[in-house]
Amino acid sequence: MFPPRNFSRSEISAAFQLCAPQIVLNLLIGGAWLFLYRGIFDYLELVAVREDFRTNQLVLIGIVALLLWQIHTGNFQLEFHAAPRAYRVPLALALGGSLLYLSAERLLDINTLSATLFGLASYGLLGLWKTPRSWRAGLPAALLLVGVLPFGDHLQTFVGYPMRIFTAQLVRDGLAAFHVTSTGVDTILVLENGVTQIDLPCSGVKSLWTGALFFLAVTWLERRRLDWRWVLIGILFGVLLFIANFVRVGALVVAAQVLNLPLLAEMLHVPLGVLGFVGACAAAVGLLKSKNQNSSALAFAARDSFFSIPHFSLGFAVVIAALALLYAPRPETGLAHPAPVWNFPPALHTQTLPLKPDELAMLTRDGAESATRLRFEWQGIGGSMILVPSRTWRAHHRPERCFEVFGLQLNDSRAQLAAPDFPLRAVTLRDPHSDARWNAAYWFQAATQTTDDYGTRIWADTVAPAQRWILVSILFDQNIAPDDARVIALYHALHETIAQQLMD
Repeated sequence: MFPPRNFSRSEISAAFQLCAPQIVLNLLIGGAWLFLYRGIFDYLELVAVREDFRTNQLVLIGIVALLLWQIHTGNFQLEFHAAPRAYRVPLALALGGSLLYLSAERLLDINTLSATLFGLASYGLLGLWKTPRSWRAGLPAALLLVGVLPFGDHLQTFVGYPMRIFTAQLVRDGLAAFHVTSTGVDTILVLENGVTQIDLPCSGVKSLWTGALFFLAVTWLERRRLDWRWVLIGILFGVLLFIANFVRVGALVVAAQVLNLPLLAEMLHVPLGVLGFVGACAAAVGLLKSKNQNSSALAFAARDSFFSIPHFSLGFAVVIAALALLYAPRPETGLAHPAPVWNFPPALHTQTLPLKPDELAMLTRDGAESATRLRFEWQGIGGSMILVPSRTWRAHHRPERCFEVFGLQLNDSRAQLAAPDFPLRAVTLRDPHSDARWNAAYWFQAATQTTDDYGTRIWADTVAPAQRWILVSILFDQNIAPDDARVIALYHALHETIAQQLMD
């Protein structure tokens, strides 16, 4: 070993003067990059501070701690004073992700998708200053950071509906094989929603997100190569999670519907979900740790070759700046129609209330046709409600989020059948300051269908994009039982009024 050399002041000054122009160019690239993605930082700040993203924040803290340890041990190095090199895969990821980001912001305006593209493209950008081998080794960590984004709700919305339908059909057919034919798909869906508490990681769809984070973390810590075998293990892991959820739902249906023991179904829900999830994770860890005797030569790896581009640093900075100037968010077209006239029954007394500034901004941005906020009185029951007609799912949302924005805590949210073809969602809320309890309800209604499921509302647009839907959200002034006869009568009165409005 040679003793460490002490550099003279002149040598340090000469090295700095040599690197200074390149550092300036690198700072220009970084500044242009941040300017390009300026539209996503408000959303990232929201995810970092809002209480309902607490799980994501805790996972992020753990990942950042692991990254800092990797930097401390020298496993992650970034030579930002050097010139970037046009490695093929990182460069394609940086530029391709940026182009997709511009398109997504203009056409879709889905924050989580834009944030995902920002994370992947940014890791591609970092690859211009790292060796291909080091960049490949850090890819699971980058995917893990991207995975911290709140994908759970999006999976529940976009993947959850078809997955729940498929699971319910399998359970129904499985019970039919044992000559149990009294359980329909709708009954199974309502039953599962009824015993599933909000934000439990053992629910079928959310376990996919939690499992994906776990799988990426094990891949990173075990330094497993991202090859075809890794992909097959990941697919098998997802299948095991689905099977675990299928068994859970089947057990709930047998307990609640066949044996008529709803309390047993409540007791089984959490243990079955946790045991199934833990078992699938244990199997995935065992497969990842096992030695691959016939390892495929095909691996997802960037080649060490790179493009030789003269003045690449300056040209790349210009390209990123040009992309930043092309950024344009989706235009706001909401609240362009007059609110409809609601012909409520005489027993329902209403008074129009103004919309709040935050509500106006959200509905305008998301493309609602109109919105009506009303104060109501009905058979001794009082409260407020909002009716939002729209031909696009963007203008609709889960009202639980709005209740939380108003300072109310979500205690429970479950499906309720007001009639065989009229499902709604009954919500229980709590005021953290006074400990007062509140009740709320909501549903989405079209001319031919009513649902309490936001995913169903979104998927309906893929079948009939021009169909008009109305979101009905009700907040009662007092704590009242969801199955109170007056409440049920109110639901039916509103349901009939809206059905008439949709037929006109």
